[in-house]
Amino acid sequence: MAVDRLPGVVLTDHVLEVPLDHDDPGGERLTVYGREAVAAGREDEELPWLLFLQGGPGFPSPRPVGQESWLKRALEDHRVLLLDQRGTGRSTPANRQTLPLRGGPERQAAYLAHFRADSIVRDAELFRRRLVPDGGPWSVLGQSFGGFCTVSYLSHAPEGLSAAYVTGGLPGLTATAEDVYRAAYPRVARKNAAHYARYPQDVAAVRRIAEHLREHTVRLPGGGLLTAEAFQALGLMLGSGAGSHTLHHLVAEAWVTGAAGPEPADTFLHSVQDHLSHAAAPLFAVLHESLYGQRSVDPGPTGWAAQRLRSEFAAFDVDVALAGDGPVYFTGEMMYPWLFDTDPALRPLKETAQALAERTDWPDLYDAGRLAANEVPAAAAVYFDDMYVDTAHALRTAETIRGLRVWVTNEWEHDGLRVSDGAVLHRLMRMVRGEI
Repeated sequence: MAVDRLPGVVLTDHVLEVPLDHDDPGGERLTVYGREAVAAGREDEELPWLLFLQGGPGFPSPRPVGQESWLKRALEDHRVLLLDQRGTGRSTPANRQTLPLRGGPERQAAYLAHFRADSIVRDAELFRRRLVPDGGPWSVLGQSFGGFCTVSYLSHAPEGLSAAYVTGGLPGLTATAEDVYRAAYPRVARKNAAHYARYPQDVAAVRRIAEHLREHTVRLPGGGLLTAEAFQALGLMLGSGAGSHTLHHLVAEAWVTGAAGPEPADTFLHSVQDHLSHAAAPLFAVLHESLYGQRSVDPGPTGWAAQRLRSEFAAFDVDVALAGDGPVYFTGEMMYPWLFDTDPALRPLKETAQALAERTDWPDLYDAGRLAANEVPAAAAVYFDDMYVDTAHALRTAETIRGLRVWVTNEWEHDGLRVSDGAVLHRLMRMVRGEI
């Protein structure tokens, strides 16, 4: 095992081979990677384990450069496993380069159907049995999609948990994909309204960019196509604490005057590409709507629900906005079929994504009965008017999980765990211990 010593923290690599399909343990296998983190000088202590499940889907765990953010607080009490969920980071990758090795789109989709929360939980259980002394339980911290995985953990393997912490990630147990996006569009509209109230000059600035993109073909440095709709997708950042300010600065620096007159600045296009490209996490787009597929809720396909519902919310129609004098609204955490035409990292996976969108009879991810009988001490931070996870859905789920303590706050946005310097995690730990 490789060991890295960084300021204040010691990192150790762990690799497991796991079944692609846990119901077929003798079948195909893949690699899942985890990075153990422990405070420097405490490597030999018997510390309780904390599993961290990253948001996403499709993003690897953080790469620490020292004791930072929530990890500093976690390392006061725990030995932490930063899990690269299957398909991400140093686990067996799943992207435009590797998936064609599976065969055609249908076979790729069948492979990726095993990359949801239920499989991630079963991977985690194999790690727990390998790492925790005597195969005892460990705690879990789930951020965003990691919280969805945590609720799945409480549903299917609660015996593996001594405590559960969820930040911005209580899923709607019975919410269909349509339910999720019908609730999401109004939330994103509110974030847009707040942004334009904060930066009224951005109304004209954004309209000017959208008009240019309607009239010209604009390519990003990596070959991606910047359409007006792709530009709207920058709204994904509006749900983070600093996202509105970052978007404002980006828009303010959009233009440069060249030999032919004003044109989008190279610096602007590079920044836009950094925000829009899915090259680092293609599964975020490919698997996103499948998170909401459950046969007991809706046995049909998710079928590009965000795209189907978009016409119900005229505020997000670029042409309607440009025909008047109002603001062009940005979209949020919505995945659309056209993404697979504009982003080079996704283009080879278009048919695979379509096959997943058409897939039916997804296995259930949550067990309301087991959650109602939960005995694992648990606490969740629910961010008021969270742009990514519906507050009403989250609170209904919280009522279902026996013993779950909930902290509803507007002090932080969805990225509160990362930016609060450990304060969010500290409060949840105190709630689980009954100190507050």
